[in-house]
Amino acid sequence: MSNFVLKSKFEPKGDQPEAIERLSANLESGVKDQVLWGVTGSGKTFTMANVVQNIQKPTLVIAHNKTLAAQLADEFRQYFPNNAVHYFVSYYDYYQPEAYIASTDTYIEKDSSINDEIDRLRHAATHALLTRKDVLIVASVSCIYGIGSPEFYQSENVILKVGEDIKRDQLLKSLTNQQYQRNDLELRRGTFRLKGDTLEILPAYAENYFRIEFFGDNIEKITEMAWPDNNVLKNYQEIEIYPAKHFITPEPILKLAISEIRKDLEIRLKELKSENKLLEYQRLEQRTNYDLEIMEQTGTCSGIENYSRYFDQRSPGEPPTTLLDYFPHSTSSGQADFLLFIDESHMTVPQIRGMHAGDHSRKNSLIENGFRLPSAFDNRPLQYEEFQDKIGRTIFVSATPGEYELQKSSRNPKSEIRNPKEIKNSNFENSKIVSDLDIRDSNFHASVVKQFIRPTGLIDPEIEVRKTAGQIKDLITEIDSRILKKQRVLVTTLTKRMAEELTEYLAERKIKVAYIHSDVETLERSEILHSLRLGEYDVLVGINLLREGLDLPEVSMVAILDADKEGFLRSKTSLVQTIGRAARHSEGKVIMYADRITDSMKAAISETENRRKLQERYNTEHGIIPTTIQKSVKPKEIKEEEELKKINKEFKVLPKIEKKRVIRDLEQLMEEAAKNLEFERAAELRDQIIKLESLI
Repeated sequence: MSNFVLKSKFEPKGDQPEAIERLSANLESGVKDQVLWGVTGSGKTFTMANVVQNIQKPTLVIAHNKTLAAQLADEFRQYFPNNAVHYFVSYYDYYQPEAYIASTDTYIEKDSSINDEIDRLRHAATHALLTRKDVLIVASVSCIYGIGSPEFYQSENVILKVGEDIKRDQLLKSLTNQQYQRNDLELRRGTFRLKGDTLEILPAYAENYFRIEFFGDNIEKITEMAWPDNNVLKNYQEIEIYPAKHFITPEPILKLAISEIRKDLEIRLKELKSENKLLEYQRLEQRTNYDLEIMEQTGTCSGIENYSRYFDQRSPGEPPTTLLDYFPHSTSSGQADFLLFIDESHMTVPQIRGMHAGDHSRKNSLIENGFRLPSAFDNRPLQYEEFQDKIGRTIFVSATPGEYELQKSSRNPKSEIRNPKEIKNSNFENSKIVSDLDIRDSNFHASVVKQFIRPTGLIDPEIEVRKTAGQIKDLITEIDSRILKKQRVLVTTLTKRMAEELTEYLAERKIKVAYIHSDVETLERSEILHSLRLGEYDVLVGINLLREGLDLPEVSMVAILDADKEGFLRSKTSLVQTIGRAARHSEGKVIMYADRITDSMKAAISETENRRKLQERYNTEHGIIPTTIQKSVKPKEIKEEEELKKINKEFKVLPKIEKKRVIRDLEQLMEEAAKNLEFERAAELRDQIIKLESLI
């Protein structure tokens, strides 16, 4: 199938039809940058899916963390069940980058644990991009890090056809050149095995394996087999096997790369000697020569990514090849020919901007102290300017878009923008309301598309500003009233110490309360949030972690302490995000404790009030009564919790062999969770494993 076909029982409602039409019309007119400004619960992902169906271009969606990316990938798979929706994030369960701390003369070796299932999903994503048109990839910012060249990746492909004569030794060599490993005992991803006249290959990107049956040197039959069940799935006349690794280097280029590394090593050693850096000279000479010897023997080495520039045939400073290069580009102009959504852009754009600087600082220390050649600088994420050069039509998606996104979208030439009044859509139910909003907003621009109506009818919470005098007593009164209604409360503070002390104070008054901040481990954070939804806690106290990403429909009230302390945690964006935590409940309310109203408070209150009026008018015109979002919550798995407690209690006295068995069992559970895209659960198990390993 070459077209995106959206499957959903829902039809666009509220201001979704207008947003879909406007975004699509602007894209078709050649508009490069747009903003989808949508409140929490307005169905932004559904709007994005409709735009993808309208535009029919390969699509990349970038999110700022793995968990959000997994949620988006799952939603898009439901919308496009017959299309290629894939997930591309960092494949490390654990990653400690190589580093050197000069002040303490401490060298930190690179240490990592690769998640095999995520690695498969990455290969599946690039394979789909090279073989299909109806591809949507949901990625984290890892998509701006270097991976192998798509040209080299495709150049080593093996094509097998029924009836074709091929020497098996030649075929096995070709698979080895593709970084596949022979394993006649166990077939695993990225391996092959030969049994008599039958060759079995499990591609790096596939869930099933291929069985190739020979008669002499002639391919007699090609079958796709279920793995590990070994059931016959489908027969093929022809298949194409893509490499097992993204970093594939043809043999002639490998030899040339090794030669260039030797030349650059000689130049760098002369520089170090002239600067009388003899220790650095010895380090670099010994380390690099060792890497070169391993490369000559095996074609790879530990830390080979630091030599990626030579294998990619790039000049110093030239940007690396990334996932973006696997997307189609116009053959005539060379411009990107795909659609990009940057989700939660107020978080994701700064993250993309900051990646290169941090990486460069770490590499500089390694290079200056003789641990790496200067070429290590070129194993890096893209600079933001380079990222912009590789992308085309972009839609920034956020409930609180930053000034950068709004200004960038407003720079589109007016000739490219469709006049909203020219857009005709008979399905749009609420054009008058949106027009009124546009008229009120002097910053309105046709490429900033607003989606402020919730089809569910839920209204943004009421906001009250109260004096700080007697705030804790007042807060307790409010908490008690919510507890009587079996509702939950979030309280945000500015410091960890205040969060802990307030939690202790509330607990002394018999309130079921917990705190959550960055010092609380992943396992505990997830358990606390689950307990809050179940009613084991009525109140949750926190800091920055409560701003976004929490889907807690039971929460009816948010209290913001020190709301008038201007700064990152009390900026307009942060306040709007915090207010949004109470927007999933029909009795949502926010109390700001402050002695003055800051500019940020004023802006957040004004924006919330405008959205309330807009939603109320829509609800009145359409007879909608807001109802709290109903979201099922799983009961705790008592057996699993008891087992974990037992493990923690008895682990120290277990024999060493039993300790290792326990850790192996937990690793298996972690891999299963990752395979099911349950990354929060996988992270919990990873933390548990690290804790237990420290006890051995």
